[in-house]
Amino acid sequence: MAQDLTAVLALADGTLFWGRGVGATGRAVGEVCFNTAQTGYQEIMTDPSYAGQIIGFTFPHIGNVGANPEDIETMTPAARGCVISADITEPSNWRTAQPFDAWLKSHNLVGLCGVDTRRLTPPAGSPAASATAAPPAA
Repeated sequence: MAQDLTAVLALADGTLFWGRGVGATGRAVGEVCFNTAQTGYQEIMTDPSYAGQIIGFTFPHIGNVGANPEDIETMTPAARGCVISADITEPSNWRTAQPFDAWLKSHNLVGLCGVDTRRLTPPAGSPAASATAAPPAA
């Protein structure tokens, strides 16, 4: 299992959440917040109210609708990255233009999966929410 850990979310208080990188390879710095919606992950990532934030999705099935050009709030994503509990779900919707992982990559957005987002949610409103998400050095 340890070899599967390819990315980390590091909170300002030193708490580390290890998981697997999804989306683009890189680093994102932003305030960690959470979202409990069951649908609309693409809209959430492009919603200007999430500008500069790393979204922790508490719903486990992120990606099941895929991504498409109709489900955006702005042309340029506002969020800086995302944290999800399970691997990105394969899309199974007739409106899918591309998988969510490919959409993240196309917008240079980093993500982290395999994190118990229930553990991440309580500190999200605290000063520790300022965080950096980055894969470890190779």
